[in-house]
Order: sequence, then C-alpha cells, then structure tokens
Amino acid sequence: MSRIMRTKSIEASIAETTESEHQLKKNLSALDLTVFGIGVIIGAGIFTLTGRAAADYAGPAIVISFAVAALACGLAALCYAEFASTVPVAGSAYTFSYATLGELVAWIIGWDLLLELMLGASVVAQGWSQYFEVLLGHANISLPAAVAPGSRFDLAAFVLVAALTILIAIGIKESMRVNLVLVALKLFIVLFVIVMGLRFVDLANYSPFIPPAQTPASGSAGVLHEPLVQTLFGINPTTYGWGGIFAGAALVFFAYIGFDVVATTAEEARNPQRDLPIGIIASLVICTVLYISVALVVTGMVSYDHLNPKAALATAFEDHGQNWAAAVISAGAVAGLCTVVMTLMIGATRVVFAMSRDWLLPPWLSHTSAKTGTPVRITLIIGTLVALVASLTPIGKLEEMVNIGTLAAFTLVSLAVPILRKRRPDLKRAFKVPGSPFVPWLAALAAVYLMLNLSLETWMRFVIWMALGFLIYFLYSQRNSRLEKHPEETGQVHGQPAVGGDW
Repeated sequence: MSRIMRTKSIEASIAETTESEHQLKKNLSALDLTVFGIGVIIGAGIFTLTGRAAADYAGPAIVISFAVAALACGLAALCYAEFASTVPVAGSAYTFSYATLGELVAWIIGWDLLLELMLGASVVAQGWSQYFEVLLGHANISLPAAVAPGSRFDLAAFVLVAALTILIAIGIKESMRVNLVLVALKLFIVLFVIVMGLRFVDLANYSPFIPPAQTPASGSAGVLHEPLVQTLFGINPTTYGWGGIFAGAALVFFAYIGFDVVATTAEEARNPQRDLPIGIIASLVICTVLYISVALVVTGMVSYDHLNPKAALATAFEDHGQNWAAAVISAGAVAGLCTVVMTLMIGATRVVFAMSRDWLLPPWLSHTSAKTGTPVRITLIIGTLVALVASLTPIGKLEEMVNIGTLAAFTLVSLAVPILRKRRPDLKRAFKVPGSPFVPWLAALAAVYLMLNLSLETWMRFVIWMALGFLIYFLYSQRNSRLEKHPEETGQVHGQPAVGGDW
C-alpha cells in the first residue's frame, strides 16, 4: 500500500523541469493561454453537438443543459486554477494528484486524461471531416464514398491529423501562432451565426421550451443506452423534460473540455502563477456566453426536432435559403475545428511527457528535441494513434467516452484541493479556490452526477479502459517508477515522509 500511495514532492516535480533533456521552452503568455483555451473549447461541441443534444435530449432547453454543464466546469476550473498556479508543471491533473493523492491515483488520472484528449481529438477530427464534406458540396465537389465521412476509412480526418502532427512537432510557439489566426476566424464565425441568425428566429420554435418527457421510441434505446442513474434507481427512461436536460448536459459537457488542457501547458507559461488562472477562467467564461447565445439562436431558427445533428449551424441557414451563409459557416468550422484537434493533441503529448518523465511510461519518450523544444517522439506516436482512431472508428461512438474520462479527472482534482491545503499549508498559492473545502466538494459532486447521466454502455467501456490501465500500472509502471528506482531524487523513501511533508 505504501508503494502505490507514495507521493512525489512538489519541489521535486518543479526541479525536474530544469533537466536539459526533459526541458520545455517557456513561450506562452496569458493571452496565448486564453486563446489556447478558447481554441479547444469552441469546436465540435458548438458546431455539431448542439443539434444532436437539442434534437434527441432537451429541445430548446438545451440552453439550460449548457448552463448546467458550465456550472460544473466552472467549479472544477477554480480547482484547476489553484493547482496550476501552485504546481506549474506539465501534466495537469496527473501532476497535481501525484503530489496529493498518491502514485496510483495519479496514474488513474493520467490514464483518464489520455482517454479524454486522444479520443477528443479523434471526435473533433471526425466533426471537421463532416463540415469539410459540406464545404466541398458547396463547390460541387464530392469525396469518393469509400473514403467519405462515415465510411470504413475517413480520409479527410486522417490527413488533417497527420498535418497537425507535423505542425505540433515543429514547436509550441509556431503552433500557437497558427492557433491565434484560426481562433480569430472561429470567433468571427460564431458571432456571425449569432448576429445573422437573429433575423430568422421564430419565437414559436421556443414553445414548448422544455418539451414534455417522452418514452424513447421503440428500438431507439435499451438498457445499455439509458443513463446509468435511470438504471440504478429504476427510473423510467425518458427523453426531454428535466431528465433530458441533465442527460443533454452530460453530453454537451464535451463542448467544454479544453480549459483543463490549458493546465497541461503550465510548464511552458512565462509567468504561470499569474497567467494560468487567467487563461483557464477567462476562456471558460467567454465560451459559456457564446455557447448559450448560439444555442438560443439555432433552436429559434429551426424547430428542435428538425435540427441536423451532423452540421446544425450550417444547415439551419440552408433551411432558410441562406446557402451563402451556410458556406461561410462551413468554411469557418473547417478552419476552427483544426485548432481543437491541435490543442487536444498538444495536451495529450504533455500528459504522456509528464508520465514518462516519472518513468511510469518508458522514459525515452520524454526526451525533447534540442532544436524545437518539444517531445517529438511522443508527438508522432500520439498523432499516429489519433489519426487511426479518427479515420477508422464509427462516427458518434466516442463523445461519451471522452466525457466520462474528463469527469473522472475533475472529480479527483476537486477532492485533491483541500487535501493539498491541509498537507502543505506552507505552499505559495497565487490563486485560491474560494469557500474551500465546500466548493471543491461541490465540484466533485457535480462531476459525479453528470457521470451518472451517461449511459451504462459508456460506463462498461470505461471500466474496460480502466482495467487495461491497472494492468499496465501493476505490470510495468509500479516497478519502473522513478520513485521506485530513485526515491532519493524525490526526497522520499518507502513509508517515510517526503520532503516538505507531502506524505
């Protein structure tokens, strides 16, 4: 038990950031981090999930679903901001938990983050491919059926990920320059949808704002596809109503993942104590306002039961005869979704980088290039895996898996905040969660509740993923951990306090 619950001192984590062969360049400002967060948050969620969640779960009340998801994310964001400013080391929640909850919990969170970031990048690449097909359609060009979105091999998604992998390997600053341009374009498109769409809003489409709860159509669901909370407590399965709103919140939660990715770049921030809280909280607030505005406009333009779940924004304008506007939106989505895939892949590489630097994964992975200052080996491996999943996995099967991995990480990070405050009251905290420990506990409860609104099928897949993670940990990671091989480097030996009182 002492081996799997051993913690790594924060001082040791920070000291490792100065090792030349594992050192990342500090290039990012508060603006870079905010743009980075906006770039990954505004993506497939707003361009594709809005239509699906409104049509299948909540109707116009999808606005409430977005607000519920934003509240849960906001509480977790406060916890991430405190940790990121206190422990400015790559790895996000993985690194935070290693200093508080122990090595096994850190491994679990790292494994969850890989599920979130790699599958998230794959989902968004598939969404990008769908909008790319719509854009080509406006130019009277069509992809061969064998390589079109939804086919056995999605060529466009594969090519996109391959190109972004090369860009990420070149350098973080170069990636951020491209990200800045594309985020500006994406924000223009979102504002364009809001302003232009107001002309076509029909107030009758908001009635009923919360559609009455209905039993799912025969054959459309089953026990595996029902929210776990319904299965556990014997609640009759429904769509719409308040049950649909919370189920919709659990789905559109995917639209918000991204602010936590900002924390994975902590080691590359110039002034992490100041810049990271700004980047995390500002990006979440800005995106929440935009999400709710777009959801109101789109469900006002088209009745919720007629929304296209694949490309809701573009087709809403097509339904009003505004094909030119649909073409503009599709072009913006094609450009904007690139940033989401890119930032999620960057986040995944930084998590693997942190885990391999701790030797929980092979240490040769964490070597950085002297020329680019990036972990090129990890980037190429992550890029290959994301490209294969995006191009070969059926569309629509991945979103909930991303959400459950993220929510599990949110839960553990939120619980870790009051633990670290108690164990290390001496640490300098540039940002503190107000109302601790009650706000962190509330954040954990909100994340768990959203997890319970995900389907039983998603939970089963999650259990399989976690079982695989435990197998790797006990067969490889525990035996080869840096804490196991060189406990003196971290100021800790088995069963004894770590330097500074972490244990």
